[in-house]
Amino acid sequence: MSAASVKGWCPGALRPMLSGDGLVVRVRPFGGRLEASQITGLAELAEQHGNGLIDVTSRANLQIRGVSEQSHRPLLDGLARLQLLDPDADVEARRNILVMPFWNGGDETQSLAAGLEEALADSGLALPTKFGFAIDDGRSRVLAGNSADIRIERDRSGRLLVRADGATLGRSVARGEAVSTALALASWFLVSGGVRGGRGRMAAHIAAGAVLPASLRGETEPAPVMAASRPGQYPQGAMVGVAFGQMLHTTLHQFAGCGHALRMTPWRMVLSEGKREMPSGAGLITEPFDPALRVIACSGAPRCREAHADTRALAAALAPRIAADARLHVSGCGKGCAHSGTAAVTLVATRAGFDLVRDGSTRDEPALRGLNGADIVSDPSILVGGH
Repeated sequence: MSAASVKGWCPGALRPMLSGDGLVVRVRPFGGRLEASQITGLAELAEQHGNGLIDVTSRANLQIRGVSEQSHRPLLDGLARLQLLDPDADVEARRNILVMPFWNGGDETQSLAAGLEEALADSGLALPTKFGFAIDDGRSRVLAGNSADIRIERDRSGRLLVRADGATLGRSVARGEAVSTALALASWFLVSGGVRGGRGRMAAHIAAGAVLPASLRGETEPAPVMAASRPGQYPQGAMVGVAFGQMLHTTLHQFAGCGHALRMTPWRMVLSEGKREMPSGAGLITEPFDPALRVIACSGAPRCREAHADTRALAAALAPRIAADARLHVSGCGKGCAHSGTAAVTLVATRAGFDLVRDGSTRDEPALRGLNGADIVSDPSILVGGH
């Protein structure tokens, strides 16, 4: 199987991406949830067919790292037994759905997710690989800050709406219309030229002047945005962070040992369903204001073949020195795989050292270039403009 690393697409299970430590195989849990038996199985597969490292991504997925060309096929067989595999790579790529984790049994979140998954599988839509959906149907929105092109939400009175990302208002829909309206929006995006000009995202398409048709245009304001979620106890279970979005297979095994399902989140945290005490394990974040929560870092060298530095080591050293209300992003290259948005400080590794961007992303012009990582650690005032 060919698995070259190509900028502009994301790995899957059926279409892995080659990195510095082997193939990266992305697993997309159906409905954003893993049963205890699936957690156990994934931990075992990561140990048997990978290097034992598991990423928790900003798209609420898991990635098994260090997979070889020879071990990829038996890994896929294992994922199929766990019912975690799509019928083909095209269906897998379309099933790019964020599901808000704070749902309760009997509400509509899981049925909406299942309906959208089935409809996307049957649709044949040739959507861009990063094009995604969000089911954020609580009384407050928790996924507003996360990347999605089409959003199923609620208004202030609790009624469902479907909203194109980049549009302020959404279209009110009955329960049975939500999925079909979301797919109609996706179809409109394609036929109206949303992929032209290299945009490939709904908000950029609308910002460039595309006008929604009257049948999809909304007049309904979505529900308010909830404050950022943090590790701790919630009515649905225990929310725990994963330091820099990576854990050992033994840590995932510990979750399975609890006997609880896991709900995935796009915040590099997982919710242990129904658990009434905080889990413990290597690399887990259980305190709501742990400094590691302020820092985003990609896999970095030597795990990623395109990274120019060990991002994790630098991120860990700088985390305690970042202001409580600030965010630091350390990227091993200019792609910004771990975080596409802005941060108070972004450090981008290059062959000549680190470039520093303030209040921007990896795509923005650096304020400083060629910085040495050790110098940043010894004098963190560099980060805030002390030099």
